[in-house]
Amino acid sequence: MDVHGNGAAETVQLKAVQKIYTRGDNSVAALAGVTLGFRKGTFTAVMGPSGSGKSTLLHCAAGLDAPTSGSVFLEGTDLGGLNEKQLTLLRRDRIGFIFQAFNLMPALTVQQNVVLPLQLAGRKPKKNYVQEVIQRVGLAERSHHRPSELSGGQQQRVAIARALATRPSVVFADEPTGALDTKTAREVLLLLQESVHLSGQTIVMVTHDPVAASYADRVVFLADGRIATEMQQPTAAAVAEQLTHLSDAVAAAPPVAMTGSV
Repeated sequence: MDVHGNGAAETVQLKAVQKIYTRGDNSVAALAGVTLGFRKGTFTAVMGPSGSGKSTLLHCAAGLDAPTSGSVFLEGTDLGGLNEKQLTLLRRDRIGFIFQAFNLMPALTVQQNVVLPLQLAGRKPKKNYVQEVIQRVGLAERSHHRPSELSGGQQQRVAIARALATRPSVVFADEPTGALDTKTAREVLLLLQESVHLSGQTIVMVTHDPVAASYADRVVFLADGRIATEMQQPTAAAVAEQLTHLSDAVAAAPPVAMTGSV
């Protein structure tokens, strides 16, 4: 996989992206010139030691935060050329989000939660597709239940169905299994994997868990706001070993004053 991308084949591209936080006389590059591409129909995990820039990369790639310099493209659209309203519409129509917190509406049923993004966008939900997505995440028999009647794993399945219901170009997942037990986490990761391999979905997942990362096709490792290395067809053991090397290297480096959340 070429991290520099090749244009049309990339769903998301970051080109020389810098994100600098400044407070008083101190500044830190949360991202220090990252060039990276995510191809259609791939599952990429983003990992690195604390403060390496993982969340900042996700936020910039998803148009939630603007880079200090550099460019981010979604299917060829330069996000830097869009105003806030245009960015909001793009995120609503072409990007799906899955978070550690499920962010479901407690008064709505599973089905109502899944179709909510479509309704907010003024798009009429296609009933057959909505039912297909709910069935795909294993909740066909719970479609009229509310979140309080579901387990944590089932709630995360609803969040995945909601993210997929708009047929987004890319799904960004931020620690999606962080609040789940091992068995449930595995089921959720298999669902994400299935969405990539059977439906051609593009998924970018930030995680600290080597086991979660092993479900991805590729792992990109960050350190000090830069791409340190990447790994194809990862195993949990290989990922854990690489993380240990990166953490040791960061620990051995001189301390740097940090500002802002990275």
